[in-house]
Amino acid sequence: MPSMKNIQSILKNWVERNIWYGVGDVGIGIPITYRKRFTLAEVNAGAALLPALAGFKYRLIAAKAISIGGAATTGGTVDILATAAAAVRKLVAFAQASLTQSTVLTDGGAGAAVLADGASYTANDANTDVTVGKTGSSFTVATHFDVILTYVIERV
Repeated sequence: MPSMKNIQSILKNWVERNIWYGVGDVGIGIPITYRKRFTLAEVNAGAALLPALAGFKYRLIAAKAISIGGAATTGGTVDILATAAAAVRKLVAFAQASLTQSTVLTDGGAGAAVLADGASYTANDANTDVTVGKTGSSFTVATHFDVILTYVIERV
């Protein structure tokens, strides 16, 4: 069991840098939930969701998306992207038709496709970030998208 001093140090780091490093054996993984609001322009251009951490890799546990300020129109999908085997992959693709205002889309549910055979929930490459982006045309009407991730950070 980690000492209180270690836990306080981890919490301080998380608060100051908005990231989380695990304690001791991070191979077990400490689930972390992170919510970030992206503007329409950020999603259309692509934006960082979780920064690359030297010596660590991310593994998705769950993801949600919410359209804020109106329904998402004209785009294809809002994507959570990561890297595995040196190739970019879509961990979750949230469909435009399902991104109606205030509707919560959940990974693997209606309008929120994940990779076959559970591949969305396997570890990504070490030292790589997780991003949000889009497939298809640029989105319009909605003002923001909230992305909520539950994930673990694993030591390489």
